[in-house]
Amino acid sequence: MNVHEAIEARRAFRSLAPAEIGDDLILDLARHAGLAPSCSNNQPWRFVFVREPAALAGLQEALSAGNAWMKAAPMLIAVCGRVEDDCVIKDREYLLFGLGLASAFLILRATELGLVAHPVAGFSPSKTRAALGIPEDQRVITVIAVGRKSGTLNPVLSPKQIEQEAARPERLSFDRFAFLDRFGVPVPGQGRP
Repeated sequence: MNVHEAIEARRAFRSLAPAEIGDDLILDLARHAGLAPSCSNNQPWRFVFVREPAALAGLQEALSAGNAWMKAAPMLIAVCGRVEDDCVIKDREYLLFGLGLASAFLILRATELGLVAHPVAGFSPSKTRAALGIPEDQRVITVIAVGRKSGTLNPVLSPKQIEQEAARPERLSFDRFAFLDRFGVPVPGQGRP
């Protein structure tokens, strides 16, 4: 699978099946995430890979009710970092940009390996810190569920989540996000992605 294929194949599935989560997989995902670009090569990202059942149970307590489906994931990854570990240029903090890039690299590598890696915003950062021993100065920006796509729907899914399992949610048309030379000027020949 090449990068194009991984991008096309990546989906935020919520019906997950067990997967073997060995040390080699964790190191592989970490290595690929660590190759992401960052401001001045600061590499501000920190990933807490959680696979041990008691640690998973603790982190699951930090999830919102709408993310109950994540309890089926054999691994959860907390993504965090400190603002002071990355560039701050005037009013621009690059931390979230760097953590987003590293998370995307991890997600695409997981996809290439035939896994689902689904990041979420529905969690409590303070409960996540407490469950995983993450220091207070670390900003927890996402939790990523990792597993295999299940052939059966997870029974805790909402009707909207079930709909999203069946087909990729509609993507914005290019004219909503791709502009030429000036904001709001459409690129000629735009259509749907």
